[in-house]
Amino acid sequence: MTETVTSTTPRAVLVGVDFNSGSSFDPTLDELALLTESAGDQPVARVIARRKAPDPALFVGSGKADEIKGLVDLYQAHCVIFDQPLGSAQQRNLERHLGVEVLDRTGLILEIFAARARSHEGKLQVELARLQYLSTRLVRRWTHLERQRGGVGHRGGPGETQIELDRRMIAARIKSLKERLTRLERQRSTQRRARERHGTFRISLVGYTNAGKSTLFNALVKAQTYAADQLFATLDTTTRQLYLAQAGRSVSLSDTVGFIRDLPHSLVDAFQATLQEAADADLLLHVVDAASPNWLEQIHEVQRVLHEIGAAEVRQLLVFNKLDALEDSARPRGLRDHFEIEPGVLLPRCHVSARSGEGLAELREALTAEVLAALAPAAAAEPDPRFADLAAEDDGATPDGREPPAA
Repeated sequence: MTETVTSTTPRAVLVGVDFNSGSSFDPTLDELALLTESAGDQPVARVIARRKAPDPALFVGSGKADEIKGLVDLYQAHCVIFDQPLGSAQQRNLERHLGVEVLDRTGLILEIFAARARSHEGKLQVELARLQYLSTRLVRRWTHLERQRGGVGHRGGPGETQIELDRRMIAARIKSLKERLTRLERQRSTQRRARERHGTFRISLVGYTNAGKSTLFNALVKAQTYAADQLFATLDTTTRQLYLAQAGRSVSLSDTVGFIRDLPHSLVDAFQATLQEAADADLLLHVVDAASPNWLEQIHEVQRVLHEIGAAEVRQLLVFNKLDALEDSARPRGLRDHFEIEPGVLLPRCHVSARSGEGLAELREALTAEVLAALAPAAAAEPDPRFADLAAEDDGATPDGREPPAA
């Protein structure tokens, strides 16, 4: 598949491999194309390969690698991007064979995160993930330094020395970043404990990337958080107070980073402090792009990540967003219903359009119901001060707590 070529932006050839092994595979490469555009590159051609197993040297085999090289030359592409993770040796061999930079899905996502991080913590998290990823691929960074015989009976040389030096520098930087992120996590924990002491009800927005979380966040709390029709538009967690008039109280609403298929584990680990907002929440607003043809697969991927970060047991309210983008035949009968997210597991669901505002009133009603239901057990457990004296008399004690005088 080829696409319109624009000379002003870097061009990329996209490659996906179907191993027929039950692994995730996008036969259209549409999501990889969106990721590529988010990184500032333009997809100009797509290649689909089918293999029983990855080729140890070139991942796709020499014949398919030659086909990709022909497309690179034809479109004067600047890079080739694979939808699956590549080994360091495979990546190095492909770059030599194709003559251009080669990225895999993990490397592409890391580049996007590096460009989008704005807060101090976000930049530290992305740098940590990139260094952990780079540490396994150092060998290809120093191909210009040959390994030479240094003397009689000795092997070594500038290449080996440079790689070892680089490894030590990266290891030291990784250690420093982890220490700084640990201190930031302690600060976050202090803030969370303060909210708990004040009895703040905490709600976190979660969902697949580009589902419209930030747009919904802005619509609910009248904030100015950056929102765009692109993958990973928001990386940094933003928290605001949301007033629910029917509940007569404010709740804490947090917008978090979006999830995606095959989200790199290094990113999950690096963003653990940020993702902890979801694990510590009292309620998750699981935002779904109802207009996406893959919305069901995206729901399952979000559920998988929630299990991974320890948020699987947090109560969820499904929000099917982008109601305005649906055809009339696909619109729901009502704006509030229930959805079976897993066999035997029904969750409340609201249909909204964060852009037009349709369904937001019903969503506020659903949020109010969730908050009141969660607070009801706590309220029931607290003794009513008006009946404290009667309770004390029933226990055989005087109102001031002393034992009654002996008869």
